[in-house]
Amino acid sequence: MTPDTLPALVARWAEQNADKTWLRDLHEDGSEDYSWGQAHEQISTIGAMLEQRFGQGEKMVVLSRNRAHWVMADLAIIASGNVTVSMFTTLPGPTAEYIFELTEAKVIFVGETSNWDQITAVLPPDILLVTLPGVELEQPHEKWEDLLAQYAGQALQYQCQPDDMISLVFTSGTTGMPKGVIQTHNSNLIPIRRFTNMFGISQSPRYFSYLPLSHIAERQIVEFSSIVLGGEIFFHESLDTLPRDLQRTRPHVFFGPPRIWEQLQQAVIGKFGGKDALDAALAQDKEGIGQLVLEGLGLNEVEYCLTAAAPTPPALIHWWDDLGLTLMEGFGQTEAMGVILSSHDHRRVGSIGKPIGEVQFKVTEEGELAIKADGCTPGYYKQEDKTAELIRDGWLHTGDKVRVDEDGFIYITGRVKDYFKTIQGKFVAPPPIESAFAKNPHAEQQCLLGRGFSKTVMVLVLTEEAQSSPEQEIAESILATVREINEDIEKHARVGAVIVSREPWSIENEVLTPTLKIRREKVEERFAELAEQLARNAAEQRELLLHWH
Repeated sequence: MTPDTLPALVARWAEQNADKTWLRDLHEDGSEDYSWGQAHEQISTIGAMLEQRFGQGEKMVVLSRNRAHWVMADLAIIASGNVTVSMFTTLPGPTAEYIFELTEAKVIFVGETSNWDQITAVLPPDILLVTLPGVELEQPHEKWEDLLAQYAGQALQYQCQPDDMISLVFTSGTTGMPKGVIQTHNSNLIPIRRFTNMFGISQSPRYFSYLPLSHIAERQIVEFSSIVLGGEIFFHESLDTLPRDLQRTRPHVFFGPPRIWEQLQQAVIGKFGGKDALDAALAQDKEGIGQLVLEGLGLNEVEYCLTAAAPTPPALIHWWDDLGLTLMEGFGQTEAMGVILSSHDHRRVGSIGKPIGEVQFKVTEEGELAIKADGCTPGYYKQEDKTAELIRDGWLHTGDKVRVDEDGFIYITGRVKDYFKTIQGKFVAPPPIESAFAKNPHAEQQCLLGRGFSKTVMVLVLTEEAQSSPEQEIAESILATVREINEDIEKHARVGAVIVSREPWSIENEVLTPTLKIRREKVEERFAELAEQLARNAAEQRELLLHWH
């Protein structure tokens, strides 16, 4: 086994720090802990079982909430020369069926999941079900604990190589069925080392795992980074206990998409009894209140805080700055992780930063960001046509439109596929308008529609606090924000109407992806007909309209 592979690094830590804790499943009374030595033994034993029964190159699903055995199952699959297919616990049945058919998966490791009823309806008839500890199924299955006993002492024979396919990570599917992005040891280890070398992350850092490990960001920033640096991972018990578990962890590295930073912000405001009360407290003692808030959240020992995955409103970043927490913006995608990041020394709010390490970039004639760097994906599984669109002449085309300022800082202006034309035939870029609208204190989520409309229409969800406020007050505030935005943008892009959605957008109603990105096409499905009518009325009446839905 070459030293530059994930199983080899685990083996090294197991030899050097056999008794040191690596994985911790948090619960009310404490935690279930696994040392490097214990985890390595389980990984090796289950890996030997997979190797003996299936050989190499087969696809194997992991379906579970984040926990220690998610990591162990993942690494057992990889160590045996097979390929992990990471599946979200909220994945709907039709998408799961598509993934099963595409990958021809032979095994599924099942932990705690909220979508099992949907998964069972589309399970391949000959797939092996293995339950992770603490899980029982009605279907015929084998238990992780029994397999450990049955294959105890069996050794892995496979020698992993840096370019081995180790995983298929599926895109979030914001524009159709997800694509299986090929991951290798190199496509994970190279970006991690690029990041850690640049930012000097401490050896043996603490990580807090709460975002889905099925997504490449959590997997790379937490699971695989811990293997590179010998870190310790704390797994949250549930979303309900997340505040408690974050406090108990006090991570050194913390990643959250903008939605998480908004939710934490709202929680802080709620604790102080409202925005005015918090502002008054900060005016009296900004440093003291900031320290109090960060200690209460469990973020007072963090060395690097990252926000990415979607545009982060500048007002939100400044709000956290005032509390003493510096949010670093960055850019990466399933196809190319750890390529552009802000640093403490080089940071401009609104910019994703500059390329790190040896990463090269260019902006195409169409304004699209293209990347050339070691550690990018080789392509999409069984989709040569999509791979050819992605990688052209050695450049990976990200699908993001950008601008670059005079000092080389890169700013995302939108997704190529998100741009739309109004009825006037002129393009509109939604993200800058959405980002400007997000400054309104009553707006929690927003999405601009307008494809083929006479005016653009902003659809939004209110904050929890705003939902209980007088409608007239909220309406006046929202319309004032829109009028201010309209003064600064071209006439064809101006917002003609606003729809206030009373139903929050969530993973459950499929408006948000599992990584909390807004599915623009789902918003269009729900509101396009109403939005188009409002846009037409606004144009005819020459009046800014607001509709409660």
